[in-house]
Amino acid sequence: MEDRNRLQYFFIALKGMAMGAADVVPGVSGGTIAFISGIYEELISSINNINLGLFKVLKNEGFKAAWKKLNGNFLLALFSGIAISVVSLAKLISWLLENQAILLWAFFFGLVVASVYFVGKSIEKWSLSAVIMLLVGAGIAYYITTLPVSENTESLPFLFLSGALAVCAMILPGISGAFILVLLGSYKTILDAVHERDITVVVTVAVGAVFGLLSFARLLKWMFKNYRNPTLALLTGFILGSLNKIWPWKKVLETKTFGDKVVPVNEASVSPLTFDGDPQLLYAVVLAALGFSLIFILEKTASKK
Repeated sequence: MEDRNRLQYFFIALKGMAMGAADVVPGVSGGTIAFISGIYEELISSINNINLGLFKVLKNEGFKAAWKKLNGNFLLALFSGIAISVVSLAKLISWLLENQAILLWAFFFGLVVASVYFVGKSIEKWSLSAVIMLLVGAGIAYYITTLPVSENTESLPFLFLSGALAVCAMILPGISGAFILVLLGSYKTILDAVHERDITVVVTVAVGAVFGLLSFARLLKWMFKNYRNPTLALLTGFILGSLNKIWPWKKVLETKTFGDKVVPVNEASVSPLTFDGDPQLLYAVVLAALGFSLIFILEKTASKK
């Protein structure tokens, strides 16, 4: 793992903040931001370092050696950034989703369109298998965006599974962990448990998330090592297929109430020209262009060591 100075760790924390901001929005994945900002594979490798070997190093060589093997400074900077962003931006993002939804979705739509280009660009050689994986990824992600929402469920094994699946989605570019929780019907249960400090539910979901993160990171690392191009094509497909979820102009077909929040759970994408209401087309195009440009800036800074 790289040796870095404080300024470089500060920039990693900023990338974490960008990931956190994306994860707060149901439909946008922090994994996409990690990929574009050049830290995705290091994140997967660092998570993979959490294994029995790490505890042996801790026992035999001490904390400093174990921290270095873990790539602890990188993970600390990144997850601190994510935490700061989630805590500080959650209210702002919620307000924007309620009051300026078209403009917020337009910004993220531009950002994700640029992401498709940059992740696809990292595929060194296009082959038949890469094209098939791209189409499979796009098909799966699009299908997920059209699924009906499950009824709320409170069984602990199901909540464990929800935590595992949501965290897998969170580190996959293109698929949002928050959206997976809404689909599974466990969003409200987990939200209520956090508010009411229901330790049993919170710990069950957290253990599921840790299990999902560690096992899924191993699979991703193996895929990158053995099938790099098809894996990148699959991830590009995931991002491409998720565009349906974040199209700014929607017709709401069905809503559900989560506590005091009314969340649209079934929507159809419509043209801005047939949108029922003010489509805010000019502002939306400007913000989409801003989101698109931001990815180019992120990529430029990521490529400068």
